Amino acid sequence: MKQNGFTLIELMVTLAVIAIVASIAAPSFSDMMQDNRLTTSSNELLGGIAITRSEAIKRGERVVICQSSTGTSCGGSSANWHQGWIVFVDENTNGSVDNANNIISAHGTLSDSMTLAMGASAIGYDGDGLAVNINNELFFTLCDERGDANKTGLGVSISGRARQAATSDLASCP
Repeated sequence: MKQNGFTLIELMVTLAVIAIVASIAAPSFSDMMQDNRLTTSSNELLGGIAITRSEAIKRGERVVICQSSTGTSCGGSSANWHQGWIVFVDENTNGSVDNANNIISAHGTLSDSMTLAMGASAIGYDGDGLAVNINNELFFTLCDERGDANKTGLGVSISGRARQAATSDLASCP
């Protein structure tokens, strides 16, 4: 009588091959996940900047995006954008939230392993869509624990346009 099945040696070889393939794939998968987190965070910031500019044009008045760890007021260092940001209507152009009803959107803290810094703690847009208080171009630098080798970022020009920044334009990761 013939029995079908695997021998113990065949099973051990198969498991060894699976273990080798898994050990090769795991680091690649980890890098892919980190790259996706960076891309997602960059796109969220780009969306916040786009909302700021479009609301300024729509409303015909100044709208500001600023670093905010509270979600209700501007504050903190320009190196701490990873703690969150808010978009608000700046009716009296003083750069601060005077009325909680003026807050258009708020974004919370990024992943613990990420840092997001820029040369300023806020960007304002006038009703014509032009950025205010920008001399040439400001750059956001987004980093994770892998450091400068994988940093990414955005540039915002005086015209108000936000774009993907070249790595050479970005500051060093902390």
